[in-house]
Amino acid sequence: MGQDRTQLLRSLAIDREASQPSSPAARRPKAPVLALVAAAAGLVAGAWWLSLRLRAPAPAALVVSEQLAGPPVPAPPVTVAEPRQGGGLTASGYVVARRKATIAAEITGKVVELFVDEGMVVAAGQVVARLDSMLAEADLNLAQSRAVAAEAAMSAVAADLDDAERILGRIRSLSQKSIASEADLTKAEAKVGVLRAQLSQAQAQVQTARLDVNRNATVLDKHNIRAPFAGIVVERSAQPGEMISPMSAGGFTRTGICTIVDMDSIEIEVDVNEAFIGRVRPGGGISAVLDAYPEWTIPAVVIAVVPTANREKATVKVRIGLQQKDPRVLPDMAVKVKFHEEANAAAPAVETTSAAK
Repeated sequence: MGQDRTQLLRSLAIDREASQPSSPAARRPKAPVLALVAAAAGLVAGAWWLSLRLRAPAPAALVVSEQLAGPPVPAPPVTVAEPRQGGGLTASGYVVARRKATIAAEITGKVVELFVDEGMVVAAGQVVARLDSMLAEADLNLAQSRAVAAEAAMSAVAADLDDAERILGRIRSLSQKSIASEADLTKAEAKVGVLRAQLSQAQAQVQTARLDVNRNATVLDKHNIRAPFAGIVVERSAQPGEMISPMSAGGFTRTGICTIVDMDSIEIEVDVNEAFIGRVRPGGGISAVLDAYPEWTIPAVVIAVVPTANREKATVKVRIGLQQKDPRVLPDMAVKVKFHEEANAAAPAVETTSAAK
């Protein structure tokens, strides 16, 4: 009986060494297993939250606003403005002068006189300014003196040659009569030959002196600056006492005297969108209105369509001639033009008929 109790008590005792793990590694749970469990739990939670959001009803405020607004109203169609097909093509541009020049001197010099001012009408060849020509006049006088000296030397050689030719003639006649010796005849012939050569040299020197005179006279004339064509002076750039040069020399040296515009060469230049340039034909009628005179309509005509386009602006330049010349039309004025319908409709019709054939 005592033994049975002892065995029963031992069976009820807890073995502490067998219940505890033998190493620290055995006591820790495995890390990969915990990571997989956490990931699975996160996926399940996310799926549950997403299903709740999808099944949730719309906010009350949004439903009320949609009910109050009613069905959506379609937006009105957008109309793009473009020129009418019936001749409503318009363009804007500027008045330009085909003949406009800044008059300058061909030589460097000081302005001593200026004969023009802004707004003055000048004729072709009219002197507009004069430069200091003191040295040019001295050079011309020196060249003329050299020409006179060369002509005098040529005259002296020519007189000697005439005398030598007369002597040669007498010696030849005496030689035929056996009165003059052969040596005298040879000497006379040699002298005539030398004088003829000297005369040719003197004539060349005279020609050179005359060319020098003409050159200096031309240089002197260039000190008088003339207008190349008839027109109106629109700008005066120089003043008496200033230096003028045909090239930029720096400092206070100017390159121009004044600017002249030929008012008979005035025309209009406009830029037309290249998408509508096919409706513009040379010879077509145009109505032009200046911004300075909005109530005045000027009849005009298309001169030419410049065969090149502007890449940046996508336009083509059109030249327009004015049928009425008026002093109120000035260069660089802004202008608006309208192309007439009847002037531009005939050409496309002719092209269509020829294509049908």
